[in-house]
Amino acid sequence: MDNFDKFYKKALNFLSFRPRSEKELKDYLSRKKADDLSIQKIIQNLKENKFLDDKEFAIWLVEQRTTFRPRAERLIKMELKQKGIDAELIDEVFKDLVNSDLEKALSLGQKRMERYAKEKDKRKIYEKLGRFLASRGFNWDIIKEVIDRVLPKEYNK
Repeated sequence: MDNFDKFYKKALNFLSFRPRSEKELKDYLSRKKADDLSIQKIIQNLKENKFLDDKEFAIWLVEQRTTFRPRAERLIKMELKQKGIDAELIDEVFKDLVNSDLEKALSLGQKRMERYAKEKDKRKIYEKLGRFLASRGFNWDIIKEVIDRVLPKEYNK
């Protein structure tokens, strides 16, 4: 078995777990000590066979990051950039996205508020909910609006 076949099989195995960006695959093959010519051939072959497509990968990742463990658009865009996705492609993927950061944050805030139902101190709830939403990448304006909307009326006295 020559180098190309060996690294091609490694690339297919790497892609079998989840979709990958072209950059992720290049980095992986480089770590496995594949030469540049083999990497180029493998990527070209995988693209021709539709196993590797940055646009499909970006769409998949955005769906994952908005469905499971939702986070702010800003964090998702940053992750896509780190994975080597072109800025134009990122914008194209996000222009079709309907869910706003406020909607995602509201949904998360309402679910999280159920955990804090026993808490009596309004300030502690504000801090906990604020920290949680900030950890998901939402900005302060959105966090404040969500807290004001989901905080039960009895706390607003």
